[in-house]
Amino acid sequence: MNAESLWLAALLIGMAGSVHCVAMCGGIVGALTFSIPVQKSALPYMLSYHAGRIFSYSIAGAVTGSLGAIFSHQVSHGLVVLNLFGGLFLIALGLYIGDWWRGLAILERLGGKIWKPLVPLSKKFLPFKHPLAALPYGIIWGWLPCGLVYSTLSWSLASGSAFNGAMVMALFGLGTLPALISLGVVSHKLKPLLSHRLTKKIIALCLLGFGLYMLLNQFAGQIETYVR
Repeated sequence: MNAESLWLAALLIGMAGSVHCVAMCGGIVGALTFSIPVQKSALPYMLSYHAGRIFSYSIAGAVTGSLGAIFSHQVSHGLVVLNLFGGLFLIALGLYIGDWWRGLAILERLGGKIWKPLVPLSKKFLPFKHPLAALPYGIIWGWLPCGLVYSTLSWSLASGSAFNGAMVMALFGLGTLPALISLGVVSHKLKPLLSHRLTKKIIALCLLGFGLYMLLNQFAGQIETYVR
């Protein structure tokens, strides 16, 4: 899969999974709304903490992308292994988003151990005195245990570089923005569209298609190599 297709898939994952994000993070968004000074516009605050969240995703993606690149160079057929792994994870994500398989939820339980010590730290930034004060809160929020985030992060191992890994996670984060911002600022017209069963199924099928393409592309390449 080329970089552009990888980025498009990441954006689709974020958009399709945004309803899951609303369920997971709705309470946090509500707390943020109450932490914004009275008679102040909520939008600058919300954009600030979402920027912090996406920054955390990008850093994590850069790390996993780097690890994947090192693995692919150090291990024989490492890139093939990572692409196969990425294809399988993309298929798993499609099944998860389409509500056909919920196995990835276990990652959220595992991630709870990381989030627990960060909760007291995040509360120190509330209430917000100005929009930039919401940025560090968003950076911490970016590490909230979420099976969708961790799955996309695992998939970014096959991105091939730190830059591509960061882009995958940044675009995933951008894909979640419409639904999350709609909780406090934008009209709720986007929310029904993103949460519609047919919309989720269509995006899930696109992800399954991307995943199958990655797998078939690798198998075809290996067969061609052996034939030669």
